[in-house]
Amino acid sequence: MSLAAHVRTLGRGPGRSRSLTEDEAAEAMSQMLEGAAPEAVGALLMLLRMKGETAEEISGFARAAQAALADWPRADLDWPCYAAGRTRGLPWFLLAAKLVAVNGQRVLLHGWNGPDQAIRDGLAALGIPQVRTPAEAARALDEGRIAYVPLESVHPALFHLLDLRRTLGLRSCVNTVCRMLNPGRAPASVQGVFHPSYRLLQADAAQRLGWRNLTVIKGGGGEFERHPGMEIAGFGLREGVPWHGSFPGLAEDHRRLSDLALPTEALTHLWDRDQGPAFARQIVLGTAALAFDTLDLAPDLSALWQARPVPQTA
Repeated sequence: MSLAAHVRTLGRGPGRSRSLTEDEAAEAMSQMLEGAAPEAVGALLMLLRMKGETAEEISGFARAAQAALADWPRADLDWPCYAAGRTRGLPWFLLAAKLVAVNGQRVLLHGWNGPDQAIRDGLAALGIPQVRTPAEAARALDEGRIAYVPLESVHPALFHLLDLRRTLGLRSCVNTVCRMLNPGRAPASVQGVFHPSYRLLQADAAQRLGWRNLTVIKGGGGEFERHPGMEIAGFGLREGVPWHGSFPGLAEDHRRLSDLALPTEALTHLWDRDQGPAFARQIVLGTAALAFDTLDLAPDLSALWQARPVPQTA
C-alpha cells in the first residue's frame, strides 16, 4: 500500500475519513522513513495535525521507528529530551538523571532541541557522553551508567521527519513519536510535555507498546523537569496499568524555572561544590524523586546527594 493510500484514509472528508489503525500507522511510518514522496509525507503529517493523533497511530509510528534501533543495549530508564527550551532555564534535569545513574540505574537520554544548545552544552559540562553507536552506548552505560543519544546521528531518517517543522511551520506527531522511541527498550520511562493533553495520549500509546512504567508530566519547557513550588500531576503506567498520581509542591517558591538566568557553569558548580540557588537543588532532587518513583525506588535523596561522586580538590 502506498503512502497516498494512507493520506486518502485520513483525508477523504467528513463522514468518510478515519484514523489509521496501528498496523497502518506502522506501515506509513516505514514508508516515510524509507523516503516516500515529500508531498505525501507533508500531507499525511498535516492531516494528522488537524485531526489529532490517536494512541493507535502513535504506537504504530513508534514501533516502526524503533525497528532501526534494535541493536542498542538495554537501559533501566528511558529519558527523552525534545523540547525547544523557550520557557526553560538551564537543564537542571540533567543533574537529576545523573543522580539516578549514581544510584546504579542505567539511564539512556536521547533527543534533539532545535537551535537550543543548552542541553548539549550541559551534557558536555557534566561529562555525560554522547553516543552514536550501540557499542559506544554499551560502553558508556557499563562505565558510567548514563549516556545521551543524539537523534540526528543515530536515526537520520526520523530526524528528517522531525526537522520538517522548519518546512511545514508546525509541530507534527513526529515530536510525540520521538518521545516514544525508547532506544534502550527500558522498562521505565520519564517524559515531559508542554501541552497537558499529550500526557494521556503518550500513556495510552505506551500501554499499547507493552511498556511497564511511565511518568509523564507537564514539565519545565516541555522537558521532564519538576517545578518544586507547584503540585505536579503525573500520568502514565505502573506495572503496565494506567496510572495517575499527584505530587505536592516542595517549596513556597513560584518563580518560573527560566528566572534562574545562570551560565552553564552553574550546573557543574551545583554538582561539584553544592554551590548555587536552593531553588535549583530543589528542581534536581524533586525531578530525581519522580524518576525514582517511576522505577519503583525510593532512596534517601538527601543522603544520595551528599554521597554523589565529585572531583577531588587538592
